[in-house]
Amino acid sequence: MRIGVPTEIKSQEYRVGLTPESVSELVADGHEIWVEASAGAGIGSLDEHYVSAGAVIKTTAAEIFAGCDMIVKVKEPQPVECAMLRPGQILYTYLHLAPDPEQTQALIKSGAICIAYETVTDESGELPLLKPMSQVAGRLATQVGATALQKLGGGRGVLLGGVPGVASGKVVIIGGGDVGYNAALMAIGMQADVTILERSNKVMEKLSYEFGNRAQVRRSTPDALARIIQDADLVIGAVLIPGAAAPKLLSRDMLSTMKEGAVLVDVAIDQGGCFETSKATTHADPTYIVDGVVHYCVANMPGAVARTSAYALNGATLPYAKRIARMGWKDAMREDKHLLNGLNVCEGMLTIEAVAEAQGLDWVDAKSVL
Repeated sequence: MRIGVPTEIKSQEYRVGLTPESVSELVADGHEIWVEASAGAGIGSLDEHYVSAGAVIKTTAAEIFAGCDMIVKVKEPQPVECAMLRPGQILYTYLHLAPDPEQTQALIKSGAICIAYETVTDESGELPLLKPMSQVAGRLATQVGATALQKLGGGRGVLLGGVPGVASGKVVIIGGGDVGYNAALMAIGMQADVTILERSNKVMEKLSYEFGNRAQVRRSTPDALARIIQDADLVIGAVLIPGAAAPKLLSRDMLSTMKEGAVLVDVAIDQGGCFETSKATTHADPTYIVDGVVHYCVANMPGAVARTSAYALNGATLPYAKRIARMGWKDAMREDKHLLNGLNVCEGMLTIEAVAEAQGLDWVDAKSVL
């Protein structure tokens, strides 16, 4: 199979779909890899590194899309990229379709086979291709939130860890999954006063065992959230419904009860955001203020630490890419029902129920296209 790696063109996105090491493995399997010139520059991987790994360097994305059987990316295709997809071509990347009807329609129109990292599952029901970026985003959420709390960031001027004689900053994390766990890990390490809100008894038990008295773990209810945010310095939204739009948990009315200069970090912004006042921002202009509260809603947070993120992502996505390339997408999905769960759009049909519900569209069961 000929596999193409275009340069990411989303604003301030520096990750790359395949590292040179991943290219080397695919070439060893007998595949031909085309990489757009400078695609890996953001992670310090130069064209010569890709050539040494066995790749062919192409000048433009148009060549990559026109000449390759499978396109491997990181972020969802931008409109110009959607227009270059063709019927029968495989697109393997993050999609996050639920809050993005324009992309959904463009992918349906393309006739391509679109496999979303974020809906591939495993035997335990987890999301193995989303997990590494959730870990990165969770850790970053605390880091960027701490920066936004500084006066220069528009915040209250609070140091999360405090100092002797001055209380630590109060961090509230909504959701105790991969993002929430990693955000808490960092906040505890900074000696903040940490509370995690979670609904699952199993997850609450795990978090309580893990963190002990270093963090409060409380059941998440609308009333509990409404009360606790009033005293919070930093609130991190870390909720996820796989493949679906994020629920709006913090309303505009609730926002008005928060301290002036408090900070919201919405890690769920890729799925539409979990705060009513959230809107996607970029690394170039990451924050804005509503009712005195600083909002950080960057839609590709892991892109800020591109090298760490790209290598973590490749570690998870490469085995599936190798299987698709070796077997073809249909046989690979017949063999692996969890990979089949990653199929979002196929040859003009929407194949994921959560997106269909979010956008009021018709859909077909993914099994039916096999």
